[in-house]
Amino acid sequence: MNEPHDHAHEHHDHAHPHRHPPRPDTDDTLGHFQIMEIAVRELLIGKGIVSPDEVQRAIEAMDARGEALGAKIVARAWTDPAFKARLMADGTEAVRDFGVDMGTTRLFVVENTSTVHNVVVCTLCSCYPRMVLGLPPDWYKSRNYRSRTVREPRAVLQEFGTVVPADTEVRVHDSTADMRYLVLPERPSGTDGWSAEQLAALVSRDAMIGVAFARTP
Repeated sequence: MNEPHDHAHEHHDHAHPHRHPPRPDTDDTLGHFQIMEIAVRELLIGKGIVSPDEVQRAIEAMDARGEALGAKIVARAWTDPAFKARLMADGTEAVRDFGVDMGTTRLFVVENTSTVHNVVVCTLCSCYPRMVLGLPPDWYKSRNYRSRTVREPRAVLQEFGTVVPADTEVRVHDSTADMRYLVLPERPSGTDGWSAEQLAALVSRDAMIGVAFARTP
């Protein structure tokens, strides 16, 4: 279910001292949107609009998605300049090549380069490009990550083992219910002539969120 909210979509690098790495939330209290999702789901089932089996199948289909699809999209962009141009111009339309229908959600693809490093967050909840990356990791949903990434992105990245050069700009992209972001990592050096399949194996989920680099083994 989409969770409508409105907040800023891009922040720039602001570094502050820190001590604690990102940790998943330990508060199990249901949030507003979780309560709304349960209420709407039960209402739809109660009125016979959908069945419990249909809901379960939809959940299982979502759970089956993973970062492998996103990695294939990245590898295609690395090896096909025309596709990359389409992906950067309109990610929502370009991923249809892979059978992905984003529905009413727009997918924006941001490219990491030698001068710019992008990282994705959702400051209010856990909006995430599930259609291409599957379920978000627990740390992505944690209050720690959501609050600190916009304030001290370099510190958070360092806790993931990702050290961004001081002269590289860090851009933080804030997802919303109708906007999702996918990071196109820098292609690792020394991979000229590699096939798309070989390249896809270098692309991790974390690299497509922006908290890691794509690396050769």
